[in-house]
Amino acid sequence: MNAPVKAQRIPAAAVRGFCADAMRKAGVPDADAARIAELMLEADLIGADAHGVFRLPQYVQRLKLGSTNPRPDIKVERSAPATALVHGDNGMGHLVVSRAAETAVELARECGVAWVGCVMSGHAGAAGVYAALPLKSDMIGMYSAVANANHMPLAGGAEPLLGTNPFAIAIPAGEEPPVVLDIATSIVSYGTIKNHRLQNMPLHDDWMIDPKTGEAITDPHKSAHALLLPMAGYKGAGLALMLGLLAGTLNGALFGRDCVDFNAEPDRVTNTGQFVLALDPSRFQKLEQFKAEVDRHVRSLRNSKALPGESVRLPGDARAKRRNDRMANGLALPPELMKQLDALAAELAIAPLAGR
Repeated sequence: MNAPVKAQRIPAAAVRGFCADAMRKAGVPDADAARIAELMLEADLIGADAHGVFRLPQYVQRLKLGSTNPRPDIKVERSAPATALVHGDNGMGHLVVSRAAETAVELARECGVAWVGCVMSGHAGAAGVYAALPLKSDMIGMYSAVANANHMPLAGGAEPLLGTNPFAIAIPAGEEPPVVLDIATSIVSYGTIKNHRLQNMPLHDDWMIDPKTGEAITDPHKSAHALLLPMAGYKGAGLALMLGLLAGTLNGALFGRDCVDFNAEPDRVTNTGQFVLALDPSRFQKLEQFKAEVDRHVRSLRNSKALPGESVRLPGDARAKRRNDRMANGLALPPELMKQLDALAAELAIAPLAGR
């Protein structure tokens, strides 16, 4: 029996350059390509492995089919002192949502808090990347989106009418890593399901069910016709519903039965909706005092008593460790993904990852 092929470590700079080159070849202007590549790499660095370079072939396909606009004219409509709507012109979601985060920070500097929605956007990758953008301005960030396909039922339902609609919150700290929660409202993200399918790994028996029988589906190749279960039962389904209404319906973007499955229909415009909230903690107390208090609580919680054989985990701890490791040692990309990316490099006539 042959030993399994180990994932290959690729330098972060090589991944960033590869993504940027692929975007340029697909018609994206240089500055936009660099920004998209930066945000895609960030998803990989923090451990959102199904939302970074993993998605690149799909993004390129949509750009080449014309279902995503490579040169969008993104416009910001300020609707009140602390609210705005970003019209994405069907551009790459990374560009649209990062513009929303920039706008939210700008408005929050004036008002203390800002809510910015997106319409005519696209898939933007990992939620935590965008919740964390306001951290650079010492602000708290929140982000949610209507996922780009419906895989989840309502509580007690047998139809896929909800997306895995993610939610992320990022809170700045002082010497400690920021506290960052990034969750899908499904029990796992659909990107995780896709990653299991790519690597032919069985699904956990509490992830997906057959909509006709309710029985568990563990074969990843049967996932396209299975229902992805919400986290915490009816609570996850209810949260996905509410976030979908806020990120989609509120902005004039698609939700529910109207959603376009960007996996199954790569030639159709998705009109994805998202929102970013920025909150300035200095409006409540001195910034350094707040950050010091976050540090104090984080250390107290991390050092609390753990279960036998376990360690206490806080949102953001593993993220920070992964990021440091991957910046220093590269990204561990599985051979199945490397094969796809090599094929993409040949198709676009750009240097393959291993040669960078």
